[in-house]
Amino acid sequence: MTERTGGTRRSVITASALAEPTVSLAGYTIGVTSDRRRDELAGLLEHRGARVVIAPALRIVPIADDAELRAATRRCLETPPDIVLVNTGIGMRGWLEAAEGWGLAEALRSVLSRAYLVARGPKARAAIRSAGLQDHWSPEGEGYEEVVDHLTARGVAGLIVAMQLHGESQPEYTETLEAAGARVIEVPVYRWAPPIDPAPLHRLVDLVTGRLVDAVTFTSAPAVAALLSAAGPAAESLLEALRADVLAACVGPVTAAPLRRHDVPVAAPARARLSALVRTIVDELPKRAVSLEVAGHSLTLRGHAAIIDGDLKPLAPAPMTVLRALAATPGRVLSRAALLRTLPRGADEHAVEMAVARIRAGLGTPGVVQTVVKRGYRLPT
Repeated sequence: MTERTGGTRRSVITASALAEPTVSLAGYTIGVTSDRRRDELAGLLEHRGARVVIAPALRIVPIADDAELRAATRRCLETPPDIVLVNTGIGMRGWLEAAEGWGLAEALRSVLSRAYLVARGPKARAAIRSAGLQDHWSPEGEGYEEVVDHLTARGVAGLIVAMQLHGESQPEYTETLEAAGARVIEVPVYRWAPPIDPAPLHRLVDLVTGRLVDAVTFTSAPAVAALLSAAGPAAESLLEALRADVLAACVGPVTAAPLRRHDVPVAAPARARLSALVRTIVDELPKRAVSLEVAGHSLTLRGHAAIIDGDLKPLAPAPMTVLRALAATPGRVLSRAALLRTLPRGADEHAVEMAVARIRAGLGTPGVVQTVVKRGYRLPT
């Protein structure tokens, strides 16, 4: 796992400065499960001040020499499809490059030029046009459901539909088209494989279940399944964290679908773009911040940092956990035993005292955490 700190170095953030793009995610930690575009996404998040944890859930393995792709291409040449669904730009380009290597590129282009070409998104559309072909329709929301609804409404009975797969088979959509009378040819241009080093992904599972990241980004549906698989027996604990405390940010509706099936609330942009995904996170995370007035001071809790009177103050996990517990019931005294229950197993009451001392030192503002003799601690209102 790679942890990267955002580029913002300022510790003082005024109310007006908090609106600046370069500090809009300061104080937050965000997990990135993407592999192919991880650096681009991490850079966009870091530019806004976030701390980024990179843990690729999957890697794309091209299968240009795979027998299944060659067999599917032969089927398309022998029984030309009436409709071709192009799911991804990288898939379309890979298919044509593989056909070039087999000496079948011109024959494949000829077949595709006579088909009704559906581009699921703008990247797929761009790949079609760069190949000298013309797309005929694209769904507004870039979802499979829209494509299937469009094709079945248009009529597919007795037609051949070639579906360029998005990393894995989509049996629910294939079966719907077949039930409507279509004959479907699945074209597997690339497949997903586990990461070479699974340790970062397992570490991300621990961070999510421990509420030590504020958001996790997903750019493909298989990445969701891979994270749940990596969690193993802790999968339900991971889902509980995503349902309640950790923002699940998905690039689009196809990616979000498996999480929604698990009743996880998802934040997703209207258009499936990394920049739009980042803007969605910028909009959503601050809404989750806890803000209150404590002893005449303004206090906001943001991920791994507290903002006290406009100053951003990073805190270690234990002090931040104790501060959050106190902020959940401002004015109420919490005993050392009660605060101890918020810390990892194995900690003792001395750990609570140390956490409180570190809160006070980290915030640098007297009176925010008050000791009530023989009872515990509180945030005075």
